[in-house]
Amino acid sequence: MKEFLYFHRYNIFGSKDMSDLICLEKIHNINISSLEIVSSRLGRTVKADAFVPAGLQPGDLPALLLINDGQDMEKLGLSSILADFFSAQDSRPLVCLAIHAGADRKMEYGTAGVPDYMGRGNKAGDYTLFIFEELLPSIRKQLGIPRFSEKLFAGFSLGGLSAMDIVWAHPHEFTRVGVFSGSLWWRTIDQDDPAYDDDKHRIMHDLVRKGNYAPWLKFFFMTGTQDETNDRNNNGIIDSIDDTLGLMAELERKGYDRQHDMHYLELADGRHDVDTWARAMPAFLAWALGKGE
Repeated sequence: MKEFLYFHRYNIFGSKDMSDLICLEKIHNINISSLEIVSSRLGRTVKADAFVPAGLQPGDLPALLLINDGQDMEKLGLSSILADFFSAQDSRPLVCLAIHAGADRKMEYGTAGVPDYMGRGNKAGDYTLFIFEELLPSIRKQLGIPRFSEKLFAGFSLGGLSAMDIVWAHPHEFTRVGVFSGSLWWRTIDQDDPAYDDDKHRIMHDLVRKGNYAPWLKFFFMTGTQDETNDRNNNGIIDSIDDTLGLMAELERKGYDRQHDMHYLELADGRHDVDTWARAMPAFLAWALGKGE
């Protein structure tokens, strides 16, 4: 059942000042509000959808999950997935913010400061600054939730690489990251270049090697056996799985424990699509925010 409610733009819990209203949809006992953030960093207005449990009270301290490619969340069925999660007795309070990608998605997502060999991702640094300087302050004000118990970031494909890069570069801001079919092949030279070397030219792997160990960080990786067909090193394992397992190996060498700090989900028939990521999302939520964790 859907209900349409009206809330003050800057406080999802209500306000006497009704001069600026947004329509808020209520589905499965979840308040879903559409927000707009005018970004000087990105030079565009960024749309985002906030998913807030209807039972959340002023003074509650929920976790915050940022999700890249928020424009796909209706197809993913996020409201239903969250409803099931919230109804579980072992779930913790959670607010989700689904950030819509813009027309320059391949430039804004990626690894900040290190574009790939085709120059893609050259606005990833601006996207990172948008998250911290504009998005987070804005949603605290608009949702009326000044503090969160912890922050998590998740994304799919290139959005997964973006989430991983932002969390890895800012461990003091986050506790966990979810990478669904991540574009971890992101590289500084073409794989067809004779000089190409997995151990040198995959950007995220190199960033982990050069980065610092933050013991509180936890990592969720999901791949599907039908994510792609490419197998650049002809080892019988598709590249998306190879690149993911390779990054996990780098994290292990950095000091992270495979069993306690990482979770790997490989779907036997999983494809590089929203339907597959929808199947994986409940496992991510249970891993990240179940009370047993």
